[in-house]
Amino acid sequence: MYVGRIVAVGKTDRPFVAYRVSSRSFPNRVARITPEGVAIQPLDPSEIEKNPYIAYNCIRVSRSGVVVSNGTHTDPIYRELEDGTSPIDALKTVLEKMGYERDQYNTPRIAGIVTPDKGYLGIIRDDGLEVTDFDLKDKSCKVICTYELNHIEDEYHPFCGPSAIDAAKYVVHGGFFNTLEQPICSAAWLGGELAVYNPHEGEE
Repeated sequence: MYVGRIVAVGKTDRPFVAYRVSSRSFPNRVARITPEGVAIQPLDPSEIEKNPYIAYNCIRVSRSGVVVSNGTHTDPIYRELEDGTSPIDALKTVLEKMGYERDQYNTPRIAGIVTPDKGYLGIIRDDGLEVTDFDLKDKSCKVICTYELNHIEDEYHPFCGPSAIDAAKYVVHGGFFNTLEQPICSAAWLGGELAVYNPHEGEE
């Protein structure tokens, strides 16, 4: 199944967020750790001129929660948290304001936040907004994707990984995620650590 970009929020033995780029059209993306968090970048910087949606921060760590998303909405959600907005309202406010991506697929914007004891997911599609919070359960997560699995569901998926790099790899090769097609790169935050996984390059 091809689902595009993937946001996962949950808990192994500790809360985590994970993000994966799956793409049929753009196999030349990488995840990089930066001073701000984790960014998705094209290998060829000139591609940004053709498609403004391909370069963005996908994970940022706020003192009020860790943000994960598939686009430039990561930064304003982070700023809302830093300003004291609740996670649920931060997601609603930013997703409503920015809307879905105006590309040829009307790609939804998806996002998640994790705090020490709660998870949050949001999506804005061309037909509406969904935002939810949920309790964290050990060794499990909830997922939202840009295509196919692009509605918030009650289902939890198994998730294992003792470290951030293990979580970044799991969202590519582990369990349920291994059934999802065209992985390109991934990233995760777990236990205060960031990690990226670029299967064609190795890991950081």
